[in-house]
Amino acid sequence: MKTGWCRKWKKSREIYYFGSDKHFDTEAFAQTLHEMISEIMQEEGKQGVLALCIGTDRSTGDSLGPLIGHKLKEQHMHQIKIVGTLDYPVHAMNLEQSMAMIHMCYPNHVIVALDASVGSQDHVGCVTLGKGTLRPGLGVCKDLQEVGDIFITGIVGGYANYDPLMLQSVRLSVVMKMADYICESVFLVEQFLEKASLF
Repeated sequence: MKTGWCRKWKKSREIYYFGSDKHFDTEAFAQTLHEMISEIMQEEGKQGVLALCIGTDRSTGDSLGPLIGHKLKEQHMHQIKIVGTLDYPVHAMNLEQSMAMIHMCYPNHVIVALDASVGSQDHVGCVTLGKGTLRPGLGVCKDLQEVGDIFITGIVGGYANYDPLMLQSVRLSVVMKMADYICESVFLVEQFLEKASLF
């Protein structure tokens, strides 16, 4: 499986794929994410970064977002705000209220939306990164609002199976590997932002 490769999607949108089992790729992932954040900050005059971690701990396959939020909160980061954790998850039932709170409390932040997703079977375990909005719940036929300026997803299952119960059978080890990979990358971005704030 090639990692760090990019494919065009819808209106020249770029999506980067990374293998979550290849931890040496976290720096490349972090550099790409940092570049995207910097571009949006310059283009739109935004001054902060917020990680919106979407999902629920009631389903193994959908727990990626809250796990990431929980792990990032434990790092006590200063440059990146975190919304969505195991204790306070953001999911289908409270997404609208969570976005209203974010727009009120963090109006000039770049929103990085993180969620589990489905994809082709040979991409299960891969992490995707791209500029643009995220459609939570799309892989299991939920119609939720688009969120974020940048999206990060972890592919937990194949899109051939649209059964929501599929998410219950995803192995926790697959989710944990992706969560660790994404957290390591986001923490590197935190360090990049910390250094930039000193100048």
